[in-house]
Amino acid sequence: MLKITYFIRTQKAKINGESPIFARIKFHNQTITMSTRQYISAERWNFTNKLRNPLKLEKEKIRRMSLDSLYLKFERKINERIRENSAIDLQQIKAEIIGKPKKKTKEIGLIDLFKIHNTAFEKKVEAGERSAASLQKYNRAKNLIQAFLKKEYNKDNISTKAVNGPFIYNLESYLKYDSIYRHKTGIQNNSVVKYFKTFKTVCNHAIKLELIDKNPFSKYDGKLKVKEAVYLTQDELRRIEQQSFRVKRLERVKDIFLFSCYTGYAPVDAQKLSEDNLIKDNDGNHWIKANRSKTGTRANVPVLPTTKSIIDKYAGMQKGLIPKLSNQKMNAYLKEIADVCGINKHLTWYVARHTFATTVTLGNGISLENVSAMLGHSSIRQTQHYAKVLDASVMKDMKKLFDKYC
Repeated sequence: MLKITYFIRTQKAKINGESPIFARIKFHNQTITMSTRQYISAERWNFTNKLRNPLKLEKEKIRRMSLDSLYLKFERKINERIRENSAIDLQQIKAEIIGKPKKKTKEIGLIDLFKIHNTAFEKKVEAGERSAASLQKYNRAKNLIQAFLKKEYNKDNISTKAVNGPFIYNLESYLKYDSIYRHKTGIQNNSVVKYFKTFKTVCNHAIKLELIDKNPFSKYDGKLKVKEAVYLTQDELRRIEQQSFRVKRLERVKDIFLFSCYTGYAPVDAQKLSEDNLIKDNDGNHWIKANRSKTGTRANVPVLPTTKSIIDKYAGMQKGLIPKLSNQKMNAYLKEIADVCGINKHLTWYVARHTFATTVTLGNGISLENVSAMLGHSSIRQTQHYAKVLDASVMKDMKKLFDKYC
């Protein structure tokens, strides 16, 4: 809310015994002081209650009108900026009002930050440090912001200073209920929260480059809704292992899926592996050692018997350790595999990773720290999202109580 307080400075040079009238202008968290170019004696200033009482002298009426006019000028310029969704700078407005416009420095736009970040990220992808899928995510985030700006403000870009509370609230609403992608309207809560995390990451990159001073998306406080991780039980995993498919494509997808279940590697990482990543240690144990594409984190995973049999099965048949298929096709084939094996779960590559974290590792007593290292996570907290405690593990610990109380 705009507030202007007028006061006189008796210590300033006086004209005919009069002191200059100053204005203190406040708007939200900004405060500036300026001269009104009007003068009045301290005696008349106090007698007229700072020119607020009914005035009789013509020159005092003119001064009162000048002060009222100053308020209206500030109010009009602030309202103009609000309508344009532009940043409000009281110093800039003051300069315009007194006829000495402050030289504008070109403000960097929100979309510019995305372009700068994504260009730098693309170089990391080309160098093999990050995955193309992650770059696609950042480009998608930029496109969503652009679509929102076009719909809500009919603009292609916007100042980062204009990203305030209402902007964030409206953007969240747009993503959840109005955004359109692949003919589908709206994005679920958890995906929206992850997109805002992406927005913050882009702006943090800009802060490091000293393009902006603070993250405009720091006000966003959306929370992920915790969902139960879907994973295969030991019985379901065994059913897939024991099932043979005459159709070659289904057999290959089964093997790729099992490879992910027993290594924790996502397909984007698994299909990049070659014989160079297969290492034999001094004790004769085989390891897969590689960097995860998503995070660039090193992940060393022991080769279990099922993994070794899959690698041996395709040895010499292709350049990598396992066959290559597109994600889109593999997800469709996984549904067929689930139907044939009588598994009433929606199989995805996340299910394979969850299965490694739970049934294959934690369920067999592997520590959370070691599971985190094999998954290529940078913190235990990330692993806790994937790794859920199995009923079998709970029962194993509870048997100690059964023995005690029986």
